[in-house]
Amino acid sequence: MTLDPFYLIVDSARWIERLVPLGVRLVQLRIKDRPDIELRAEIRHALALCAAHQCQLVVNDYWRLAIEEGCDFVHLGQEDLATADLGAIREAGLKLGLSTHDDTELQTALAASPDYIALGPVYATILKQMKWAPQGLKRLIDWKSRVGDLPLVAIGGLNVDLVEGVFAHGADSAAVVTDIIRNDKPELRTLQWIAATEKWRGPAALG
Repeated sequence: MTLDPFYLIVDSARWIERLVPLGVRLVQLRIKDRPDIELRAEIRHALALCAAHQCQLVVNDYWRLAIEEGCDFVHLGQEDLATADLGAIREAGLKLGLSTHDDTELQTALAASPDYIALGPVYATILKQMKWAPQGLKRLIDWKSRVGDLPLVAIGGLNVDLVEGVFAHGADSAAVVTDIIRNDKPELRTLQWIAATEKWRGPAALG
């Protein structure tokens, strides 16, 4: 499986409506602490938007809703992985992405046979408080040697100027949140990301 090298992460379907039509091919919907009825509506809206623009949608955390709504990709953190029904996820045909931050989490993730592994934070991030220090580029090289053919997603503190470095050190995809959604001109920044990752983009980048 391959991933698009530009992996956009947003917290609402409204962002997907704004940015995916610009040419985004891989987006994660990561929403926290909302009632199920609102989550379901967001997922349905996001699915319709992504289908209309040939974009792969990844649903963060809510694997049950992802199954019920006919999604085909879910991303889990380590806490969610511990309680998720991996059998149900696989039976529904969902692909699975997993977050990792240290060696123990990597071993746990690999034991779940995911479709991709994310490593973070590569750089310091303002998105949320984390107990892990920035991993740095050398850790990407190590992680890639250990995950083998699995796509490796770099996340945490990334911006357009840092893209070259993460790909040179083994990442297959670069995930971005704040550099776009907190930018004064998010549409322009999205186009800059698409252009900056173009040379790593293959014809089968949707997996």
